[in-house]
Amino acid sequence: MRVDSGEAAAAMRVVYAGTAAYAALFVFAAVMHYVVFKTQRPDLGNMVQAIWSTTHGHFLEATTLSGHQRDRLGIHVDPFLLLLVPLFWIWSSPLLLPIIQVLAVASGALPVFWLARKHLGSARAGAHFAFAYLLYPATQFNAFTPGSSFHSVAIAVPLVLYAIWFLDEDRLIAFSAVALLACTTKEEIPLAVGCLGIWYAVRKGRRLFGLGVFAAGLAVTLFDFLWVIPHFSPTGADPFTGRYTAVGGTPRGIAHTLFADPTAFVHAVATTHKAVYLVLLLAPFLGLSLLEPLLLLGAVPDLAINLLSSKPDQTTISFHWTAGIVPFVVAASIFGAARFKSQGVRLSLWVLAGTACLAALSPIYLLKGDVRALGSPLVSAKAHAVSLIPAGVPVSASHELGGHLSERRYIYTFPHVLRSRWIVVDANDRTYGEKTPGFKRYIGQYEDDKAWRIVFSSHGVAVLHRRRATGR
Repeated sequence: MRVDSGEAAAAMRVVYAGTAAYAALFVFAAVMHYVVFKTQRPDLGNMVQAIWSTTHGHFLEATTLSGHQRDRLGIHVDPFLLLLVPLFWIWSSPLLLPIIQVLAVASGALPVFWLARKHLGSARAGAHFAFAYLLYPATQFNAFTPGSSFHSVAIAVPLVLYAIWFLDEDRLIAFSAVALLACTTKEEIPLAVGCLGIWYAVRKGRRLFGLGVFAAGLAVTLFDFLWVIPHFSPTGADPFTGRYTAVGGTPRGIAHTLFADPTAFVHAVATTHKAVYLVLLLAPFLGLSLLEPLLLLGAVPDLAINLLSSKPDQTTISFHWTAGIVPFVVAASIFGAARFKSQGVRLSLWVLAGTACLAALSPIYLLKGDVRALGSPLVSAKAHAVSLIPAGVPVSASHELGGHLSERRYIYTFPHVLRSRWIVVDANDRTYGEKTPGFKRYIGQYEDDKAWRIVFSSHGVAVLHRRRATGR
């Protein structure tokens, strides 16, 4: 079916304008969230510290929540952060990362538009799918994740979509470049990208290239899990194995359980919470992705990682753990819809309606409260407290204040103090609660300690300075 040039041009302008407006709105939301101190040290601060440390000769080093210096590769294999080092030479600000994330994720609407326009034979259908991608709740939370604000893996969302577009166009050099970049965002993404090779081998008949892509992706992911993370981890193991004890814990243990007790996997996955999670991922696109199973295969690595985990956050769409799933669901839905090409425009409109119905599950609702908090006495007290901390000195901070102080080698998460010369805490930090019993009691202990001098105290925000070295 030939696409009308006038309709195509008009649809393209609408998509580009809509994408730009979406990006502007989400950048504003991310910036406001940071400015009013709602962005926590995990995960934005961790990424900022790893980049800052690299620029100062300490390769991807960061301080863990327990107060130890660790190489980030022992937690996640996301050397993508190294590409951001030159940008920090130009503008050394934590805000750089959430802005990049928003712009990158929003740009994913473009390959979605191109793919849908091509395979549905309609620029209007392409526009419907592009806006459906932007409204998709999982996309929104990858563009702007409240609290944590930035994750390298979120950049994989647009990169994988561009990779699919280039592969579909047989532009193999461009595909290879984008795919390689996507593989640097997290340890399981190489396998997800590798699965595109299987789809390409079957769809295009280019078996040698396709199977080569799969083999390379599988090899890199195995290398990341079996060598890189254990090598850089102080324990010699993946730090997240505790989430998978029910199915074997380690990669080797999981493989053993798969053969020795396969019902363990059923028990781990078959919960109402995880069923709702799958519905929220697949239903907005009307389950069309299931009609292109070889392309949807790329979502399996992250689906397995999330569904087998005992951590509820991993099966909640309001986090970044959907990043390796979103591009495959969206792209596979386009190819699934192409099976009904004569009804392409109508079907794409229903897809847009489906995502619009769930679009209210959005982080943007936080913007109103963030704008209201701007200039409040509490936010002013936090801003003043942070401004009192000298650059580069070791500091212990509560989560939301620590998100503004990570450009230094040592930053401890209160109540861990260790070698800190300064403490800056917000007694009402909402991220503590039951996670740290006695949080306010710890603050009181340091305020009463004669080794520390209270420099500033207002609205529950306190800054303390160590009077003398204690040898700690």
